[in-house]
Amino acid sequence: MNTTPNSYKKSSFGPAFFFLGKRQRQALADYYAFCRLMDDIADEPCENPQQELTDWEQEIARIYQGEPTTNLGKLLAGDIKDFEIPQDRFLLLIEGMRADLEGKKYKTYEELGWYLYRVAVIVGKATLDILGVRGKEADELALDLGTAVQLTNIVRDVYDDAKMGRVYLPAELTAKEILAGKKKKVLYDALRETAVRARRNYKQAFDKMPNFPRLKMLPCRIMGYVYAQNLAKIEERKFKFTKTIKLSKPEKIRKVFYALYKTLF
Repeated sequence: MNTTPNSYKKSSFGPAFFFLGKRQRQALADYYAFCRLMDDIADEPCENPQQELTDWEQEIARIYQGEPTTNLGKLLAGDIKDFEIPQDRFLLLIEGMRADLEGKKYKTYEELGWYLYRVAVIVGKATLDILGVRGKEADELALDLGTAVQLTNIVRDVYDDAKMGRVYLPAELTAKEILAGKKKKVLYDALRETAVRARRNYKQAFDKMPNFPRLKMLPCRIMGYVYAQNLAKIEERKFKFTKTIKLSKPEKIRKVFYALYKTLF
């Protein structure tokens, strides 16, 4: 995957960055590149992915000591200084990637929350740091939107995750059972319950957005509307699918313009 800092420009989320200052756009691109790199290490492992994550933990420590050694680390060092990004925005994400490599499972949604916080909520917090939105309400927004988006990913990617031996749904299911089409009712109930929880979090996130500066919420609105629509598309199929259901480019663009309309008007 392309993990260059400016790869966000090629995504459907590019318009979300248009109204931001150049420095904010670059910082978000750098952090996005870090997230994609960590994700690649976990999903497309090399000979020793755990060691790669350890190497990045050490690089994060060096960054905060003012001694980065990688090109990305040097870029992040400037972003961290300019936007006062806390160290946990990086280290907790790495913890989540370790859990993926270890095949950690979650018996309840409360246990799953541990994972959601590390791979999604913390990313939302870093994004809001760069946008200049901080405080208790900002943390609550990151919790709601990050949780909703990641729950949507879990529903959408249930079969792709199973192919890697991963099951995030809090249900008595194994990856082999999912791929073999066994325990269909258990899977359906788990997907439906996860979608219901995601919907609740989307609503809470959208309800909070008017409390913040409008343009700073544009990236959040675009992300929320696009992922919520992806979930709706899966719900329309009544969770009956074996291949990942994603929005087409025109469908994404419509949601981007809807977010622009809601933000500006």
